[in-house]
Amino acid sequence: MKRILVIGSGGSGKSTLSQRISKRLDIPVIHLDTYFWNANWVPKPNEEWDKIVEQFSNQDQWIMDGNYSRTMDIRIKKADLIIFLDMPRILCIYRIVKRRIMYRNKTRPDMNEGCPEKLDWSFIKWVWNYRSRSRPTIIQKLAQAESHQQVIILHTRKQVSECIERLAISSDCDH
Repeated sequence: MKRILVIGSGGSGKSTLSQRISKRLDIPVIHLDTYFWNANWVPKPNEEWDKIVEQFSNQDQWIMDGNYSRTMDIRIKKADLIIFLDMPRILCIYRIVKRRIMYRNKTRPDMNEGCPEKLDWSFIKWVWNYRSRSRPTIIQKLAQAESHQQVIILHTRKQVSECIERLAISSDCDH
């Protein structure tokens, strides 16, 4: 297991899980938000973004977190393990509000410099509607994963902790 994709709603815990897995397995993390956003929350142009995702996806080892549905197929195709954090929306809303308070007027460690934490109504709506808008497409994509790919769908914080422990154990067995 050398390429791990972590996807889920904003506030689902993608970056935190990616960091925890990285510490356990010693695989580098690629936070897609760091590369998608230029300063002042200006997104990369599509063509440039596609090349960046392609280059990252072709690396030998990675834990990659982020959604970006337009390039998700590229990442899914290259991943050995796909973890979908299918968390309750109220937990995700709580976490994005908490994150806004924690990083007020600062840039999060998993975000590009010049993008101070913000919380606006459109992002809250995006998180709230994620289950009905984005989840069905993700479930459909995950159902089409190749036989050599492992897909894990996690619904609770307890399942996340158990998953990290299992990954650490199975990684120890691989050596």
